Amino acid sequence: MNKAIYIATSEHNSGKSIITLGLMNMLIGKTAKVGYFRPIIEDFEDGKVDNHIETVISHFELDIAFEDAYAITKSKLIKKKNKGKIGEVLDLIIEKYKRLEEQFDFVLVEGTSFSGEGTVIEFDMNVLIAKNLGIPTIIVGSGIDKTIEELTDSLYLAYDSFKVREVEVLAVVANKVLEENIVLVTETLAASLPATVLVNAIPIISSLNNPTVKEMVDALGATVLFGKEFLNNEIGNYSVGAMQLHNYLLHLKEHALVITPGDRADIILGALQANESANYPTISGIILTGNIVPEPSIIKLIEGLTTIVPILAVEGGTYGITNKIGNIKSQIYADNTMKIETSINTFDKYINTEKLDTKLSAFEAEGMTPKMFQYNLVKRAKKHRKHIVLPEGNDDRILIAASRLMAMDVVDISIIGNKKQIESKLIELAITLDFSKVDIINPTESSKYDDYAATYYELRKNKNVTIAMARDLMEDVSYFGTMMVYKGDADGMVSGAAHTTQHTILPALQFIKTKPNSSVVSSVFFMCLEDRVSVFGDCAINPNPTAEQLAEIAISSADSSMAFGIEPKVAMLSYSSGASGKGDEVDKVRKATQIVREKRPDLKIEGPIQYDAAVDKIIGLSKMPNSEVAGQASVLIFPDLNTGNNTYKAVQRETGALAIGPMLQGLNKPVNDLSRGCTVDDIINTVVITAIQAQGL
Repeated sequence: MNKAIYIATSEHNSGKSIITLGLMNMLIGKTAKVGYFRPIIEDFEDGKVDNHIETVISHFELDIAFEDAYAITKSKLIKKKNKGKIGEVLDLIIEKYKRLEEQFDFVLVEGTSFSGEGTVIEFDMNVLIAKNLGIPTIIVGSGIDKTIEELTDSLYLAYDSFKVREVEVLAVVANKVLEENIVLVTETLAASLPATVLVNAIPIISSLNNPTVKEMVDALGATVLFGKEFLNNEIGNYSVGAMQLHNYLLHLKEHALVITPGDRADIILGALQANESANYPTISGIILTGNIVPEPSIIKLIEGLTTIVPILAVEGGTYGITNKIGNIKSQIYADNTMKIETSINTFDKYINTEKLDTKLSAFEAEGMTPKMFQYNLVKRAKKHRKHIVLPEGNDDRILIAASRLMAMDVVDISIIGNKKQIESKLIELAITLDFSKVDIINPTESSKYDDYAATYYELRKNKNVTIAMARDLMEDVSYFGTMMVYKGDADGMVSGAAHTTQHTILPALQFIKTKPNSSVVSSVFFMCLEDRVSVFGDCAINPNPTAEQLAEIAISSADSSMAFGIEPKVAMLSYSSGASGKGDEVDKVRKATQIVREKRPDLKIEGPIQYDAAVDKIIGLSKMPNSEVAGQASVLIFPDLNTGNNTYKAVQRETGALAIGPMLQGLNKPVNDLSRGCTVDDIINTVVITAIQAQGL
């Protein structure tokens, strides 16, 4: 069974609580440990909790703390949105969801409810959250005040909004439909949606739509004078007692809420007497307006009655209170077991639970969003903590990145540089580094300096290197940092913010060297596009690889993709697709593709293929209809450095994609090169992937 399901609504007051409660009940019957999560909740007062969360956790006795069951309140979301920090919100949501995912066999995720300020951004947020959590969705819509055509159109639009962002929709539920229209609505909706989508309709259940007296207490801030034990009474309708009693009694209906000024003893007593009379309807409660409490004699009379309904006192006039009552929508809360049980029974009756369970079991998430990818990177790096050396301690970006990495508590760090100069830089940058946790190393002052120089001399003396030359080279930060990795004093190195690629990589090629099965060092970038992460190789190292080298680059890149959780579908890029193209360059790509197929028949690979045919499903289907890769490539191998380097930069600049890398492939131990135009985030991401490489990829 899949790990989670996301319940989304197409509008406010769709009645998704039925789906939440019914689905939770179904899951608990089939799964050992079920969790519950609401990414965004309404604001709540100090000392109180969100009603939805309290109801689900309480009724199903879930072992979840309230603080763990949600990520952010709506007001905080709006502030983040206005500051352009939605990315931070997604990071928080993913982090809190993943914690629950680790604790539970299945997590039910309930989307937002569309009320008040921020409604306009909520639907898009629901789509974005479901996409970034990588979980399928059930969409719920309301048939209230809609024609069948309007209901069908609104639910199809909601479905399409999720599908266009590649979020799988397992089921669509038309809620609050007239009983006589259930079959027609189901058939009409099913005709407009793919056959793979489960379609159900639920009728209007009056007992679920009717608010309770308790909800009036909460919404109006009322004082309960009598009948606390009957606050769960449902309110079928309401009427104002402003006329004479004999006329008002004619307006009473079943489960009526009586609204009257507190000094109308005749209406109060008459309504209570009518409630006991077999000749009049049962009333649910009485609301006394004007902040007026009946006279002591009337109170005494009420206290002596056999049956007492809830009697509430509120501030405000009758007209204003009546308007407020008309706007109160029914909710389900923890101690209203009747509504909870009704919701569960309704779900079981109108939802095809067997088919839904089958769909949940069969669902497998495809692809990975950038946020998911970055979250998983940090999580993996923390799992087996590694020690990374940063040789460029004189660069501001390195120091800022180091400070943030220490705050993230993801790796151990050594920085090569002059400690006094670094301390001055830290003051200038207004950042801190805990020197008890971050090791600052000046090569010539290090206790390792002589040993490193001697080691380098032994490794390179057959290349005419003298001990004096070795000592000089060990003063160079790149050589010293690389030697730290070689000797096991650090697990990996990240450099290049202030040095060329050659300066960074040359020491590694000289004595860390390539793995036994690698003849070439290559690189990949993890390109974090809006809705997916693609692997680009080689865009940083090899100017013009041979067919054999290109094949090795493709195999290494596919293995890196797999190691980082991205299913490799390899596209060998060229200026033509399939067998039609001619020329030395396309022949090289064709030969490289064949070599990969022979060496690694397990890999899905296509080549030569053009970039558009590799990544666009429609174009891919048109040009190469029988390909397993065309239109869905996740690993894109460029034929030369000129093409690859320019393409990754063009994609990065024109789309705003985050490019993580380059990550070097083929070395015995991880050394990674930064661009001299790198940002602080680039440094952090590269350190994280270097730490993961050091774990033994």
